Amino acid sequence: MFRSAIRLGALSSKTRGLTIIKQRPSAARASRLNYYLGQKSFGSTSRIMASDKKEDDITNWVVPGDPSGEFKRQVSQFRSTISSDPNAEFPAEKGRYHLYVSYACPWAHRALIVRKLKGLEDIIPFTSVHWHMANKGWRFSTSSDNEPGENVTADPHHPDFTHLRDIYFSVEPEYSGRFTVPTLYDIKQKKIVSNESSEIIRMFYTAFDDILPEQYKKVDLLPESLKKQIEETNEWTYNDINNGVYKSGFATTQEAYEKAVTTLFKSLDRTEEHLAKNANPFYFGDKITEADVRLYTTIVRFDPVYVQHFKCNIRDIRSGYPALHKWLRNLYWNVPAFGETTEFTHIKKHYTKSHSQINPPGITPVGPLPDILPLDEEVTAVKAATK
Repeated sequence: MFRSAIRLGALSSKTRGLTIIKQRPSAARASRLNYYLGQKSFGSTSRIMASDKKEDDITNWVVPGDPSGEFKRQVSQFRSTISSDPNAEFPAEKGRYHLYVSYACPWAHRALIVRKLKGLEDIIPFTSVHWHMANKGWRFSTSSDNEPGENVTADPHHPDFTHLRDIYFSVEPEYSGRFTVPTLYDIKQKKIVSNESSEIIRMFYTAFDDILPEQYKKVDLLPESLKKQIEETNEWTYNDINNGVYKSGFATTQEAYEKAVTTLFKSLDRTEEHLAKNANPFYFGDKITEADVRLYTTIVRFDPVYVQHFKCNIRDIRSGYPALHKWLRNLYWNVPAFGETTEFTHIKKHYTKSHSQINPPGITPVGPLPDILPLDEEVTAVKAATK
């Protein structure tokens, strides 16, 4: 007897592609199927799914044996959207959705920033996973962890779940992608809406405006007059900077590393030139836009982590990029949505203690100190140069 298993395939921004694969079920997989027919308890099935699934080591950031040595980021696989239409599959409703994030992750950090900028704190609650990522991916924090940051807790909707992956398997038993944050989850339907940060933040821009106070409805992070410029900036900022630090750090050949790191710093130079001429005080003038959000989450991690951990050490931000440094500190110290969602403990420990192929002993460097400089302070070299 054969069964049809639905497995996620290639996905567009509007539809989810599905591939039907026929296969003979193993006893364990048959047990999983029984749950979805209502014959097994959720907790036990989740453990079966997690234990019997053939796993690749998700900490292999470059495919073993790939001669290019280049890091290639996977495409997010859940790509639905929340709509203001009450008849949509995922309508905008207060308390219906839960956001799973990591304070360590720059992609999840985007969602936290926009959630706060748009005043969605009472509409979309969130949980942060623990900073450590091992072979099973992100884990939920326990009462004994005592990590800093708001809502670093167990999963409030699935008390038996220990890892983010448990949510993925509960939604799609044959899921074979990465277990990524941010993950936007529909509590009512028990479905993942999206795990693509760039699309989640754009949902937050307008989908909930009908139930927001007027002051937050007016927050426009993608104004029509700047949309073309923002889209063009996003393209090279993502490829060269946001993802460029990862391509540099995870490279397994000298050629791949040098290609990525030189491209990264050319684009940092380009950003510095733009900000020196245009920041007033934000990327495109006197109002925060998507360009600020998407760049900030990389730049705030640059000196504390990427310089040493990912070998992005041609220059650092605090001594090598004065305009970028000024722009960064303004956002961190003067805009609560940026500063209050930045948790350096999670950031520094995650990278240095989770990436064992880069840092086998898991030692976290003490510096730089401080993690970010005050608005009116400069490093000694900059003070001397500006006298």
